[in-house]
Amino acid sequence: MLPLAELDEAPVAEAEKKTEEPSLFKVLLHNDDYTTMEFVVWILESVFNMPEEQAVQVMLNVHIQGVGVAGFYTYEVAEMKVEKTIALAREQEFPLLATMEPA
Repeated sequence: MLPLAELDEAPVAEAEKKTEEPSLFKVLLHNDDYTTMEFVVWILESVFNMPEEQAVQVMLNVHIQGVGVAGFYTYEVAEMKVEKTIALAREQEFPLLATMEPA
């Protein structure tokens, strides 16, 4: 066993394997004729933690282009955000669609 003084100076073994970054998925919000713009902004602020200005910009993308990117997340987080968005929309009787796809 090495004395304590020698342990402090012992080299630390570098990890041979590098951990891979998890794959990311983008969460998309899709335009419809019934969900209000205000509700989409609220979803982006509350579920996706966006500041108001960014939420308004994404909402306008959804409204004008038909789809907008709400964010990039790991699979599990993206799945949870899609489910939460759809559940909140249904509670308010909006048909807002959220989907996810590989980034």
